[in-house]
Amino acid sequence: MHWKKLGIVWKPDGQNAWAKTHAAAPIPFRLNDDVIRVFVSCFDEQGRSRPGYVDLAATDPTRILGISTEPLLDIGIPGAFDDNGLIVDSLIEPEPGTLYLYYVGFELCTHIRYRLFTGLAISYDSGKTFKRYSRAPILDRTDEGLYFRASPFVLRDEGVFKLWYSVGSEWISIGGKPMPVYDLRYQESEDGIHWQPTGQASMAITGVDEHGFGRPWVVKRGSNDYQLFYSVRRCSFAAYRLGYAESKDGIHWIRKDDQIGLDVSPGEFDSDSIMYSAIISIGDRTYCFYNGNNFGEHGFGIAELLEA
Repeated sequence: MHWKKLGIVWKPDGQNAWAKTHAAAPIPFRLNDDVIRVFVSCFDEQGRSRPGYVDLAATDPTRILGISTEPLLDIGIPGAFDDNGLIVDSLIEPEPGTLYLYYVGFELCTHIRYRLFTGLAISYDSGKTFKRYSRAPILDRTDEGLYFRASPFVLRDEGVFKLWYSVGSEWISIGGKPMPVYDLRYQESEDGIHWQPTGQASMAITGVDEHGFGRPWVVKRGSNDYQLFYSVRRCSFAAYRLGYAESKDGIHWIRKDDQIGLDVSPGEFDSDSIMYSAIISIGDRTYCFYNGNNFGEHGFGIAELLEA
């Protein structure tokens, strides 16, 4: 693939207390013929994340039309799985006007650094407002993942809700710092809300330099042709790089990381890391939204696909 980077689209100006820095994990959603609504998670001064959105012109997704002034959701109550922030990861529209927003809640811990589990918020007004489905996670701790059942991506495919997500029960030391270990799993649901305690292994860590696969984003082309865009956390970089894989069933993947065609750019906002790719096609154009250094500290960027 050959992409043209179009630069940073948006980052917080620091005027709102809930959005001092970062625009993490962008989710582009076609709100209507004219607008792409990009859901992002912004950080306050304590480093706690809350979701908002940026509206972009569908004909020119580098042009900003509007920005949310209030967060779509606040952090969870003390002791909840999302009491130290939440980052949105996936959005679907199971029926017109109803949106399911899947997010990851951050919980700080004593003996490990944090735990990450998956929550759900629902909008019945096409994304103007959201309300938690539950204060508890819909992907909670199980024997499958003691510390992480997170980074959800949900696709409704032929009436079935399909979920790709990260799972982990281990921490390792990299350069003297504890770091999580997590791979990708897959499972299905009838309603997109209730999921099984265990999924199917979808992509295992194989390289000695890898310790995590994050933020899967699946694109289905045709009846049996799936693309997976994801983030690979590497020990040597101490940061993410983008990965790419293909599949005929959406479960068993052939990795083709060298074909993604998007990497870091020296001297730019993505000079050290590049992550959280999200793909959207508008007419005959395809765009990749993504973050650079420090998990979106400098905002989110966009690249246009020039050659598949």
